[in-house]
Amino acid sequence: MNILGIETSCDETAAAIVKDGREVLSNVVVSQIDIHAATGGVIPEVAARSHIEAINAVVNQAVEPVGWADIDAIAVTTHPGLIGSLMVGSLAARTLAITHDRTLYAIDHILAHIYAAQLGQQDDYEFPLLALVVSGGHTSLILMHSHKNYEVLGQTRDDAVGEAFDKVAKILGLPYPGGPSVAEAARAGQSTISLPIAKLENPYDFSFSGLKTAVLRAAQKLAGVGLDTPSADLAAKLTEQQKTDLAASFQATAIETLAQKLHKAAEKYHPKQIIVAGGVASSEALRAAVHQTFPNATFPAPEFSTDNAAMVAARAYYESEFTKPADPYDVTLTPN
Repeated sequence: MNILGIETSCDETAAAIVKDGREVLSNVVVSQIDIHAATGGVIPEVAARSHIEAINAVVNQAVEPVGWADIDAIAVTTHPGLIGSLMVGSLAARTLAITHDRTLYAIDHILAHIYAAQLGQQDDYEFPLLALVVSGGHTSLILMHSHKNYEVLGQTRDDAVGEAFDKVAKILGLPYPGGPSVAEAARAGQSTISLPIAKLENPYDFSFSGLKTAVLRAAQKLAGVGLDTPSADLAAKLTEQQKTDLAASFQATAIETLAQKLHKAAEKYHPKQIIVAGGVASSEALRAAVHQTFPNATFPAPEFSTDNAAMVAARAYYESEFTKPADPYDVTLTPN
């Protein structure tokens, strides 16, 4: 079964065709990183306009190697994400489903990330499966009992971990996106600054807002300025060593937070397989920390860690076995 996936939940315009949930026949991604780097983060209106400009060319490029005659269904991300961005992908998918008379599936972006780990692989997932999904917009712990049945054990109460990386990068005067730039700075620093890990009622929930604020306060203290000093003014007042030490300390604490929650959930639920997915799963430091405790943990290939449409098509293949197709004339979008 060949499924055309379409993904526009944030700032990547993507389309892909995947066969039987595993074999990637085409995979096209147009990133907006260069556009949003100028402002240090994604501006929703700009992201939506960029999707409009790219969506037709991206879909046509993805379809070209296979052709419509060999496409059995269409899958599109409908939740969660930026509402304007979701609208562009949804409208494209709905129009194609109607004009080409293809079945349409509405896909959860967070669940789709889990299926990125199976792309190009031969072995099927083993259940129960514990997944940590970490990206710029999402941080979730999900326990899957089957492809159909799952439960969200915990999620972020405020900032997602990738969002926290972006905000700390801004404080330190590092370029967007924050994950790679903080990681690069951390290599030259020492994790010598004590930073907090949030304690929450649900042991599987996450909170990174306090950690971000703790970095801000530490930066103000190191710079010798008052608490009323804007974060945008701090980078110029910090030495390079102070910046790298703050980066190293923040990264170590953020990754320790993720690893602790994953370990606690694994101790209780005894999963047969552990998957770490999402854009932050590309972090070498996170991979090393997880593999130290779970050497058999599965990570997607780097090209499938960030947002892409192949993972959307892969999830749709399994949903086709138990989910009623979406009505292309009436698709509900849920940004949160």
